[in-house]
Amino acid sequence: MKRLAILASGQGTNMEAILNAIERGQVAGQVVLVLSDRAEAPALQRARARGIKSLWIDPSLYPDRAAYDRALLQELNAAAVELVILAGFMRLLSPVLIEAFPHRIMNIHPSLLPAFPGKDGVKQALAHGVKVTGCTVHFVDEGLDSGPVILQEAVPVIQEDTVETLHQRIHAAEYRIYPRAVDLYCRGKIIVEGRRCRIID
Repeated sequence: MKRLAILASGQGTNMEAILNAIERGQVAGQVVLVLSDRAEAPALQRARARGIKSLWIDPSLYPDRAAYDRALLQELNAAAVELVILAGFMRLLSPVLIEAFPHRIMNIHPSLLPAFPGKDGVKQALAHGVKVTGCTVHFVDEGLDSGPVILQEAVPVIQEDTVETLHQRIHAAEYRIYPRAVDLYCRGKIIVEGRRCRIID
């Protein structure tokens, strides 16, 4: 069983989807640590309710991103974490973490990357009038939502969609593909070849 950590800033609904999949035996890993940059993040409460070690690490105590990431890294290493999962973590990672976990940090983004990276991917998709958008699980690199793509799921855009209704359907897709991507990693089924991820049987 791979040892997993989740970094979250908000509700932790993607975290919950992963934890539920682990309980159903659909992910060959165990979440051993949840870290947040917000003391009141509901994700911390969700994790504590399941008996998972959960810590708030206060960014205001550190002079810059690198110093903060070193504090995160210390906790991740102490827990012998093998894969870091970002679940609504609202801070950009510095090279400190990315270099410590090459192709071992996952993120999910609410668009079909490389389209609409960064903030407000759903709003961007609606503004551009696309007929199909979706979500992407990718490895994190030093660019903005630019790491190798692991899995994607398309979500049709309905003419009457608002940001909220479209986001809701994208969330449903996220809850399907994020646990699947984590399981693929845990079972050694992802091979990174340059910019591409190859899924092996």
